Amino acid sequence: MNLLDRLLEHDLATTRDLLTRCLDLTDQQLDRRFDVGWETLRRTFDHMIHNIEVWTDLMLERPVRIVTDESSVGDFLARLEHSYTEFASFARQIEREGRWDDVFVDVLDEPPTEKSFGGGIGHLITHNMHHRSEVLHIMHRLGMQNLPEGDLMGWDQRSRLMQTSI
Repeated sequence: MNLLDRLLEHDLATTRDLLTRCLDLTDQQLDRRFDVGWETLRRTFDHMIHNIEVWTDLMLERPVRIVTDESSVGDFLARLEHSYTEFASFARQIEREGRWDDVFVDVLDEPPTEKSFGGGIGHLITHNMHHRSEVLHIMHRLGMQNLPEGDLMGWDQRSRLMQTSI
């Protein structure tokens, strides 16, 4: 597995894992405010997934999608799977074509700004890691137990163990 695949698969799998751990939380727990980042689990997950959707739309040079009233954990999981499949496919295409330094126009900037595909793809992956740390902090403060560290090395080791036991 190459580095891009590791980063993409870790990002998706770890975000999916954290969302799945939230399936049994109440709305009160999902919306409980903390003094970190986007303040709640629901707002943080929405922000993470919305960024995958927006940046993918920007890099594919199409209108930015608008998602409304999809805020349950199940909705987040469905949005994550759909948007991440599209994002990862695009990132792998950019890698295959050697287009890391090619640019797209971020039409949401004022004025619109050229950005590299490598920067956009890398931004999304590291952006999610930053917010997963906040999610883990909130989950811990909610009293959730047996939380993963969420790091790439731990995920990689678990993945390799699962592959050798098959």
